[in-house]
Amino acid sequence: MLLDRVQVSGPNVEYRDDVIEASFEHWRSLLVDVASAPCVQTECSTYRFRTERHVPGKLGLLLVGWGGNNGSTLTGAVVANREGIQWRTRDGVQAPNYYGSIVMASTVRVAEYMGEEVYAPLRALLPMVHPNQLVIGGWDMNSADLAAGMRRAAVLDYDLQRQLEPYLVNMTPMPSIYYPDFIAADQADRADHVLPSEDKQKHLQQIRDDIRRFKVENELDKVIVLWTANTERFSEIIPGVNDSASNLLHSIATSHNEVSPSTIFAVASILEGCPYINGSPQNTFVPGCIELAIQENVFIAGDDFKSGQTKYKSVVTDFLVSAGFKPLSIVSYNHLGNNDGKNLSAPSQFRSKEISKSNVVDDMVASNELLYRPNESPDHVVVIKYVPSVGDSKRAMDEYTSEIFMGGRSTIVTHNTCEDSLLAAPLMLDLVLLCELCTRISYKTEEMEGFEHFHPVLSILSYLLKAPMVPDGTPVVNALFKQRAAIENLLRICVGLPPENDLRLEYRRNPGGVKKMKANSKVLMPRGEMESRASLG
Repeated sequence: MLLDRVQVSGPNVEYRDDVIEASFEHWRSLLVDVASAPCVQTECSTYRFRTERHVPGKLGLLLVGWGGNNGSTLTGAVVANREGIQWRTRDGVQAPNYYGSIVMASTVRVAEYMGEEVYAPLRALLPMVHPNQLVIGGWDMNSADLAAGMRRAAVLDYDLQRQLEPYLVNMTPMPSIYYPDFIAADQADRADHVLPSEDKQKHLQQIRDDIRRFKVENELDKVIVLWTANTERFSEIIPGVNDSASNLLHSIATSHNEVSPSTIFAVASILEGCPYINGSPQNTFVPGCIELAIQENVFIAGDDFKSGQTKYKSVVTDFLVSAGFKPLSIVSYNHLGNNDGKNLSAPSQFRSKEISKSNVVDDMVASNELLYRPNESPDHVVVIKYVPSVGDSKRAMDEYTSEIFMGGRSTIVTHNTCEDSLLAAPLMLDLVLLCELCTRISYKTEEMEGFEHFHPVLSILSYLLKAPMVPDGTPVVNALFKQRAAIENLLRICVGLPPENDLRLEYRRNPGGVKKMKANSKVLMPRGEMESRASLG
């Protein structure tokens, strides 16, 4: 059974006109007396969550790299959904959808009814922005309008492109920042729409002005900025340059050569009070940028969209380690022909991607010291090749070799053909919609005087990112289902539902005990349910 909306009635939740308030007892376990007699001790904290019910009528989304494959695909898809555009392929007439988005196309279990599990869309738990309410703009270092960008990307079917062109042809990106040292040299021929001069302070101010103007012209209360442009090389972390907020701002003012375009966009967004999401693997969030976000109390999230091979890898590795198998080697090869693949053919840009892809198994390996000694890990190799003829249709091949029972070996080999941008676009929507929701959620514990928002490093979005950023001192979780459970359970406790744990104790009780209970008590049930049970014999 599927419910299209959810309202919870219970002692832990209160629905008011402007907010939903819910209380939650959060239990955790801590290891104590480590030196003498290690003991696991449980403790409980009571949280009160408050969610603002008012959803913006329009939400601004500014994409860095708007004219690229991801940006043009996302924009075209939102227009197609909003306008109800259908198109014909060799398989017949197609209708627009938001498949691949956990907000728009996944469900959660919310109740049971007469032995049947009841589900609802994830988005039905709390008031959320609909993708059709997005007002999209952005920057690009190439001057092509969005219709031309869509044709160049060659991701969407031709008949859909033909119908979308009148909507996209007048959408033109704002000039972007181009520092050749940070991306591959083969991108130079696209850089015909860039901010002049090498003055990074002027560039920062221009991006801030662009954000303000976009808000005013479109009458927006909120704007979220998302980087979906080229992968940059890693920035070197240099004391006195980017290790603190003040040093970073000074380095921008003096146009230091180790300040990247993505970091300038992040700083501009933070100073304008706009959440910033990094969809590429470079270290945009240098220590000074993170410190600035904390000072300004603005959300940041990253790094690198988790859309295909890495998402699958986090599932398979979690399965193997959880099942007691010991992965010895994980070898990942993929090739693609879009501009992302072209940029990644340069060694320093590939290194950024290699780092984000390689760390995905670390927490799963560290979770099982029965299999792995300290500092032991599987051989993990990542290869990416640029093959222009395959375009956006990326091929990914993985080989997992594991040690099994009594010294045996098991090998799993997979082949995955995935449309790169058609996987990334709905993931981008989830990042934006969940980030906006988090701006309306606040919490309070017994020790706090008032309600506060989550930590500015928004780790709840880890499910959607290859190399999830977390606050200092926080464990990194890469196991996919744990990451998704964190999102679902957050939404559940905000409406007074218990976290989902699949224990299902009510179905595991001894039937003899149930008979004894019924014999000693009068069970009351609604008349309709009594008649229903009676009719079933």
